[in-house]
Amino acid sequence: MPKMKTNRAAAKRFKRTAKGGFKSGNSFTSHRFHGKTKKQRRQLRGLSMMDKTNKKRFKKMLPYA
Repeated sequence: MPKMKTNRAAAKRFKRTAKGGFKSGNSFTSHRFHGKTKKQRRQLRGLSMMDKTNKKRFKKMLPYA
């Protein structure tokens, strides 16, 4: 049986954590910061964890990540 292929688009955007979750960068962070509050800008820094409702689908997309 052939190996499962990794979805390359997802592999570039998400990283798997040690416990099996997925982390990724936040959206809405490339430009137009003047329309966002300081609180929004502060909370958009760093990485965010993927919601558990999407985990099962992404485990299929990234079998070896």
